[in-house]
Amino acid sequence: MQWTRKLRVKTVITLFSCWALVASAAFEISQQILTHVEREYGGSARERLERWQKLLNTPKDIPDERKLMMVNAFFNETQFIPDIKHWGQEDYWATPVELLVTNGGDCEDYSIAKYFALREMGVPDDKLRITYVKALKLNQAHMVLAYYPDQDKEPLILDNLIQEIRSGSERDDLYPIYSFNGDGLWLSKQRGLGKRVGQANRLDQWNDLNTRMLQQLQARL
Repeated sequence: MQWTRKLRVKTVITLFSCWALVASAAFEISQQILTHVEREYGGSARERLERWQKLLNTPKDIPDERKLMMVNAFFNETQFIPDIKHWGQEDYWATPVELLVTNGGDCEDYSIAKYFALREMGVPDDKLRITYVKALKLNQAHMVLAYYPDQDKEPLILDNLIQEIRSGSERDDLYPIYSFNGDGLWLSKQRGLGKRVGQANRLDQWNDLNTRMLQQLQARL
C-alpha cells in the first residue's frame, strides 16, 4: 500500500469553510478561557493550555522536523480514553481544547490536535494529511497524521501508539485507507488509482469540529 497524497478527489468548499475562520483566530487563548478552565477543570488543565499556547508560539522559521517532534511529544502525553467512556458516544471528534482540558482523547483527537498545531506553527497544509489507517496488529481502525516533506517523498507518521516518528515504509503495521486536510479528501491506493470517498457523517464531523473549535477560542466554552 502506498502512502500517497496525489489522489485528490475533491475540494469540498462547504466542508472546509470554517478552516479560514479558525485560522484567523490565531489560536490565542484569552484570560477568560484560562480562568474558566481553571475554575471548571483545575490548575493542571490551565497549565496544559498555557503550554499549548507556548508551543504554538514557537518561531515559525525552525525546521519542520523539529516542529513535528515537539508537537508529537506534547500531545502524546495525553491519556488515551475511548470515546464511549470519555464522551458517552461511539465516535466524537474532540477539539484540541477539549482534548487538553479533559486530559484525554483517542487516536482521532491526537491526530486532529497535531494537525491544527502544526498548521498554526507554519507548516503548509499541503504537507499534512489526517489519515485513516487499519492498525494491522490491533486489527482495528486507527488515525494518524502524515507529513509529506516533498511532493514525491514518503510521509513521516505521527502516531499516538508509538513515540518515535517513522517513515511510512517503516510502518508496515499500518494500512492507509484515506486521508484529508483543510483542502480536500484523498483515497490511498496503489498504482495511482482513486475514487471519490467521504460519507456525509464524516464530513459533518469535520465541519462540526471546526465550528466548535472557533467558538471555544472565542471564549464561548
